[in-house]
Order: sequence, then structure tokens, then C-alpha cells
Amino acid sequence: MPAVDSRKRKLVSDIIRQLHQGLSVEEARSRIAREVGRITSSEITEIEQSLIDEGVSPDEIRKFCNVHALLFASALEASMAAPDDPSHPLALLAAENREIEKVIAALRDQAVRQDPVAFRAARDRLGRVERHYVLKENALFPYLEKHGFPGPSKVMWSKHNEVRGMLKNVEAAQAAGAEPALESLLAEVEGMIYKEENILFPAARERIAPSEWVAILKACYEIGFAFLEGAGLHATLVESERNEKRGAALGEGEVQMPSGRLSLDELTAMLDTLPLDVTFVDADDRVKYFSQGKDRIFVRATSVIGRDVHNCHPPQSLHKVKRIIEDFRNGTRDHADFWITVQGKFVSIRYFAVRDPGGRYLGTLEVTQDLTEMRSLTGERRLLDEGA
Repeated sequence: MPAVDSRKRKLVSDIIRQLHQGLSVEEARSRIAREVGRITSSEITEIEQSLIDEGVSPDEIRKFCNVHALLFASALEASMAAPDDPSHPLALLAAENREIEKVIAALRDQAVRQDPVAFRAARDRLGRVERHYVLKENALFPYLEKHGFPGPSKVMWSKHNEVRGMLKNVEAAQAAGAEPALESLLAEVEGMIYKEENILFPAARERIAPSEWVAILKACYEIGFAFLEGAGLHATLVESERNEKRGAALGEGEVQMPSGRLSLDELTAMLDTLPLDVTFVDADDRVKYFSQGKDRIFVRATSVIGRDVHNCHPPQSLHKVKRIIEDFRNGTRDHADFWITVQGKFVSIRYFAVRDPGGRYLGTLEVTQDLTEMRSLTGERRLLDEGA
């Protein structure tokens, strides 16, 4: 990313310092618009880091993270409207494509040279392309769907899964000492790059508003880029959005339930501490909540909230999802259980119909858990044995 120029850095740094000393947010935002103009997410990152380098404590920066997000909101929107902005999500995804092309070139070169060690390293790096696809599926596709453009979710996701399957086949062939079907995989990945940059990206730019691109950018950083190191929206900008939502709900008091009551902080922390991932889809088939434990098995970003659950699954499994939810809705079954192997982990995926005391369907709860260690347990370990 290009470095922020010294004049802009000084102007913004001075405004932030004055903000911390009592300057109003309105005046600070007015000065940003008047004196600085457009500012990218990577420039915000660099400026905040420079303040820390100059002696402002990270806690001080974090304390004002909500204010910073508000301060930069309009400047970021202006940045997202600029087609040449290197911090735009599409620019970052395109930058990832350039890295993918380097990996493809390296794989072809090492295959010709018959260097198995270098080939394996490049193949492992190519495996990161799956995360690149996850970014599109969870950060970009939901906004295209909101604009009545669900095609990429239905078509491109199928192609993503084809590549995922081919990656597994290459790994299996390599492990067995057989010749992997490499060229067809690389051609498919190259074809996906072409489809992204010549079809998907132009269609997305036509439909998605600057304020939505800011939300997509935040979702990208929640998920994490596959190939870009240090591409940067400061973590406090993502955290500020969570804090604002949490603060608004906390003002309403505790959550009263039949068996007790909890503050929102307690309830959120409790759900995020569970050794499993939960996602709730409401009666209208919209994703309404997901837990945010530190070791999630499947990626979720806040951009998925409100998304039609049918768009959260690849076309190959969509008919099964529809059937399960319809069975839950009409009361013919209450749960559905599956188990798969994901990156060497034995994973349980369970769906439960959620109903009120009168039996009215309220939605579907997905519970995902890594059972690898549990699966190997034998005998007993009682509470009295702890620490023995």
C-alpha cells in the first residue's frame, strides 16, 4: 500500500490529538472533510500506528475507537467511491489475485523442475485460495443479494466448490505418490480470476453503494485475507462497530428469561465461551445471530446478518437445506445430524428446530462442534480426579 503523504499525516494526527483533548467530533469531522478530504483505510491504519509510535498509548487509541470510526466514516465512504482507491475491497481482492497468479507460476515451474519440496510448499500456499473464496461468499455476495443480484452466490459458489474438490484430489494424489492432476486445477483457478475481474467486480461496482463497501471492507478484515499481509483497516475500526451495537442494547438493561436474567455482556461472553459454534436462522429464513468464539470452525462475518439462509449454502447442498428447514417448519422432524472431516478435524454439524411452548416454529439453530478430542476419550475422569 502506498504510504500516506507527510502533510496528510500531520493534519490528521493533529486533529486526532485535539479530539482526544476535547475537540468536538463535529468540528473534527468538519476539519477532516475541509482540510484532508479523502482518506483510505490503510492511511487510517498508518496514521494511528504513527501516533502509537510517537507515544500515544494503544489504550488511548482504543478508548477513542468509536469516535475515530465516526470521524472517518464519511472520509472512508468518499474513498470507497473512488475507482482508483487501493484500499477498496475489489482492489484488495484483485491484489490477492496477483499473488495467486504468482503461486500458479511457481507450481508450473516446480512441476517442470521436478522439485517435490518446492512443489509441496507452493501447493500448500495455493490452498489459501479457499480463504479468498470464503471472502467473496461471506463479505461480498450478501450485498449483491440485497441488490437483487444472487447469480454469483448460485453459480460462482459452485465453481468454488469444484476448485476445493480439485485441491483435495491434488493433495491426496501427492500424499499417495501419484501424479496429481495439476494443470486442470490451475486452469480452473485462472478461470476464476478472469470471471472475478471481468464479470463479478464490474457488476458489484455498479450496484453496491460506498457506505456498503465500507461494511464489506470491515467484513473482509473480520474474516482475514488469504494472501495479503498487513493490508490494513485498524482493528479498532472493526471493534468500534461491535461496541456501538453492544452499547445500544446494554442501555435497555438485562435480558430477562424464565430461568434467570443476564446482562448483555454476560450473555454474549457466555455464548462465545461455549466449546461450539451456534448460528440462529429465524422463521423467515434470515440469519439472525451467530456466536463469535475464538476458534470458529466455519467462517462467519457480520455481513451475513439478515441474509437469506438459502444463499449461505452452495447450490450442491441447497436442496437438502431447504428440505430440512421445511421439515422443521411443518413439524415432521426436530433435528438433523451430520458429521464430516474438515482439515483433519472430526466435526459434528447439528440442526435443531426452535419452537415456542405452543409448538410454533421460531427458526433453526445450527450447532457445530469439533469432536476430535472427545472422540478419543476412554474410561472415566471424575471431578475428584482433577489435579491428582
